[in-house]
Amino acid sequence: MPDHRTYPKLVVAPAPYLQFENARFPIEIRRSTRASRMKLRIDPRAGVVLVLPLRVSVRNGLAFLEQELGWIAGKIGRIPTAVPFRDGETLPLLGVPHRITHAPERRGLVWQEDGKLFVTGRAEHLPRRVRDWVRASARAEIGRRADVYANMLDIKPKGISLRDQKTRWGSCSSTGRLNFSWRLLLMPEEVMSYIVAHEVAHLRHMNHSPAFWKLVGELHAGVAPAKKWLKTHGAEIHKYGVEIEDGL
Repeated sequence: MPDHRTYPKLVVAPAPYLQFENARFPIEIRRSTRASRMKLRIDPRAGVVLVLPLRVSVRNGLAFLEQELGWIAGKIGRIPTAVPFRDGETLPLLGVPHRITHAPERRGLVWQEDGKLFVTGRAEHLPRRVRDWVRASARAEIGRRADVYANMLDIKPKGISLRDQKTRWGSCSSTGRLNFSWRLLLMPEEVMSYIVAHEVAHLRHMNHSPAFWKLVGELHAGVAPAKKWLKTHGAEIHKYGVEIEDGL
């Protein structure tokens, strides 16, 4: 077991997190009607997950978590370090690193330029402005690709929605509506395109049959490397945009 001096520190703020060396790790608290006792698990996407029965208070849950810091310390290498939308942090926009740069003296809102993502306005509005820009950009990039692939199949989706799912990058409903994670914008362009092609192919085949995969390959030539990238790096994408409040 790690030396106690290497244990992460629990910080109780509006959004509790763990401080470990120079990194912060989010804690996701989930209520479960099926849980008979408190549980902890490590999720590469969500970070530290604390599962509480309905009648257990958050305060008692955090006290339980604090007793298990030694166990968490042994697993913390599996947790992506949170990267909030803040000045100085770096986002991989379509796989290309861009440094968030606060520019209060300049005009405009948010724009890309020379490997930077410039954000104007007051500092306290920066996270929201970056978040809004990322979602809007994701919608535009995904929508453009969905139109191209749908036209190749001479088919039209009923609509496109953006979400922040923990377990799925995209989905296609039985009504023909496509859903995607806005985090696709943080992936290399070819990976984003593969995911969009995958879901558009479901408009014709609502399964993962050989015919479906044949169609995906016809729409997007780089299926294998895209799937490999997702398996290796996909979990890391969930660390971006995690807003952690400073302790009080």
